[in-house]
Amino acid sequence: MTRLLLVTLAILVINLPFGFWRAGLRKFSLAWIVAVHAPVPLVIAVRYLAGVDFRWDTAPFLIAAFFAGQFLGARFRR
Repeated sequence: MTRLLLVTLAILVINLPFGFWRAGLRKFSLAWIVAVHAPVPLVIAVRYLAGVDFRWDTAPFLIAAFFAGQFLGARFRR
């Protein structure tokens, strides 16, 4: 459970700068799509290195952290 919490926090932090960047771009432009999808390999690497599998019981935490990081990063820009 502690590993899942740390990975969730790491995913949120990883997505903050990408959300910040995304907020300044035209919606659905190529750069916007990159800002949304670029952190995915980093998130997968963090999960893999921490040994946290993407299962039905961990998915809500990981997905929520991804979107929360994007959202909060965008809010920081405004």
